[in-house]
Amino acid sequence: MNTNKQVLFWLLSFAAFVLFLSVFQNILLPFVAGMALAYLLDPIADYLEEHGFGRIWATVTILLIFLVVFVTALLILLPILGRQLIAFLEYLPELAVNLETLLRDGLGPQLDRISNLSGQGQQIDWGAFVGQAANFVGGLLSSIWSGGQALISIIGLAVVTPVVAFYLLLDWDSMIERIDSWLPRDHQQTIRTLVSDMDSVVAGFVRGQVLMCIILGTFYALGLLLIGLKFGLLIGLTAGLISFIPYVGAIVGFGLSIGVALVQFWPDFFMIGAVLAVFVLGQFLEGNVLQPKLLGGSVGLHPVWLMFALFAFGSLLGFVGMLIAIPAAAVVGVLARFALKQYLASSLYAGHYKNTNKTEGLE
Repeated sequence: MNTNKQVLFWLLSFAAFVLFLSVFQNILLPFVAGMALAYLLDPIADYLEEHGFGRIWATVTILLIFLVVFVTALLILLPILGRQLIAFLEYLPELAVNLETLLRDGLGPQLDRISNLSGQGQQIDWGAFVGQAANFVGGLLSSIWSGGQALISIIGLAVVTPVVAFYLLLDWDSMIERIDSWLPRDHQQTIRTLVSDMDSVVAGFVRGQVLMCIILGTFYALGLLLIGLKFGLLIGLTAGLISFIPYVGAIVGFGLSIGVALVQFWPDFFMIGAVLAVFVLGQFLEGNVLQPKLLGGSVGLHPVWLMFALFAFGSLLGFVGMLIAIPAAAVVGVLARFALKQYLASSLYAGHYKNTNKTEGLE
């Protein structure tokens, strides 16, 4: 009965938490952003404390430096990216028409010949094909712009987020101690171990992924700018910053870059190959250098599970859901591994087999 009461208590607590998120999702953004910022910066505050800073001075110093860097980057990049995005949306119809012409004149005869050889006897409607592709890109850019609008709303709430981050970062250690004192005494060590595993996964993945996205975005943007690709800065940064979704960043950036490069450089295969080389090199850099160095092998988040969590939480809670999707996926992963370990050690898994072995041993 005691166990049943505990299970019921935690299920009700989880239901109340989900209900809270659903009811207040429209106002949670600055608080979730402030909490994430405090979580990311807490190790730096602890480091400064160890080297003679008081907690309040460490907090003020870190937040001031972060805000100066963040605002400076926005003031430099936001006007440029805004102009490029508007210009790209205006250029999209022309890009679609030019791609249609290029595909029809360059590849159309060969593919139509293949279609006739297969017995279908139908010519490919390149206009419909390119039109569908343009609609897809337009929808994708609308989604990215929607996410950008959410990001701009963070900037609009710039007064709230730093204040939340300041107080959370200032009181972080004391809050952790207070929460630890509330843990059930019988399960305190187990919960501490689980939370430690969750923290290790979340910290390793989130901090590593943020750095990796910044590095990849910078690499793609600089590479495409050096090649001279139109809208290279916009495409490169977009590809890098959405690289936290496995393979999506590279696929989106590659598709947009190749589409623009075909229209801009055709028939210069060297320049088109240079655009391809940027993304091949970026994928090599991500898979063989950045992921092993920044994420390591102990993250434990499968790409399929990560993509599902991002889409699921994003559809349920919008941009706030995207922010909490990775920590939530890590938490569920740790809990699932713990539950599996408990199951494998229980009589539900090996009860009959275990009893049989004991009987055979006695004989």
